[in-house]
Amino acid sequence: MEFLDITAILLSLAALFSYVNYRWIKLPTTIGIMLIGLAMSLIFIGIGQFSPDLTEAVDEFVTRIDFNKALMNGMLSYLLFAGALHVNLNELKKQARIVSIMASLGVVVSTFLIGAVSYFLFQAFGLGIPWIWCLVFGALISPTDPVAVLGILKTAGAPKSLETKITGESLFNDGVGVVVYIALLGIAGFGPDAGHGHEPGDIAMLFLKEAGGGLLLGGVLGYGCYRLLKSIDHYHVEVLLTLALVTAGYRLAMSLHISGPLAMVVAGLMIGNHGREDAMSEKTRLQIDTFWELIDEILNALLFLLIGLEIFVLDFSTPVLIAGLVLIPVTLLARYVAVSIPITLLRPWRTFTTGSAKILTWGGLRGGISVALALAIPTSQGEIRDVILLATYVIVIFSISVQGLSLKSLVAKTLARNAERDAG
Repeated sequence: MEFLDITAILLSLAALFSYVNYRWIKLPTTIGIMLIGLAMSLIFIGIGQFSPDLTEAVDEFVTRIDFNKALMNGMLSYLLFAGALHVNLNELKKQARIVSIMASLGVVVSTFLIGAVSYFLFQAFGLGIPWIWCLVFGALISPTDPVAVLGILKTAGAPKSLETKITGESLFNDGVGVVVYIALLGIAGFGPDAGHGHEPGDIAMLFLKEAGGGLLLGGVLGYGCYRLLKSIDHYHVEVLLTLALVTAGYRLAMSLHISGPLAMVVAGLMIGNHGREDAMSEKTRLQIDTFWELIDEILNALLFLLIGLEIFVLDFSTPVLIAGLVLIPVTLLARYVAVSIPITLLRPWRTFTTGSAKILTWGGLRGGISVALALAIPTSQGEIRDVILLATYVIVIFSISVQGLSLKSLVAKTLARNAERDAG
């Protein structure tokens, strides 16, 4: 089956599921598509008990889709740029301290907390997962997914400052999470950093190169594109320039072995703020916003459809399923600790909305990035990979469906409670 055949089938399914969701189910589009895809997958697995050939055909189709490559080497660049394009840089600067702490120290703390608990939990269930691979699991499940978060926050009604914290952190912490993941994968003897030194200084240099290089490249590319946009007024060319910036810029970052996600976030912030204000006419702003919103919606639909379909690549095991369910509150607790650290550190200098830690914790959704990183674990690791992948999938499905669907209600209740308290 060729690339265009797979693309045609996925686009058709995404369109059909979007229609069904919009017409009858009426959930947020991305969550609705994922749940319909998941339900259809389970139905096909059930039918497979009576018609193995049909299930084998569907399984073969899903197996042909390289989820990790599709997301990490392609879709993610466009999604991050589209998300950053609409973040107000002035608002982000006001939240810079807490965002930077949550996106860096928070990810590292969460990685070790989840890694430590999962190590003992897996041992208790008779799953002999080595310590270093538990840390890899902690690294891939700790970052909040900007794709999942941005889609939900559009309708959550959170205060602007709180929305900026969640959005800003989710845009940056996936880049940090990927760097931590790569470092730990290298220590385990795999990945692009395998075979290099892994002393604290070596890891710090890797982090500096990956994260710092990504931020620097994003700034350079974003500024270059901004100057080009400023020199003309022709929206067809300007839209094409932004598309080239993302496509070529992300590939350049990958070839330089620096963080492509962070580069795209910085470039998106620059074009969405300085570019929007100083280099675009009103017509160009409208066209660029429309173009990137459409790209964002299409890729979001495809991504969440793929998450629903990925159940076919899982190797189900009752102990791992139970371990995954137990790890859901563990992951939430680690998230709460990671969120509470910057709030505690910064509380003497600024005030926080009552209940903000709770919203930041519940709003830290896990999504496609975690699944993609789990799928990137070498197949040679056999049981280790299967255990981590299934546990990751359980947490991601819970996060998107339960946390995603209840976040709006949590925000509304928290704001109402705060308003009552202030009035009293």
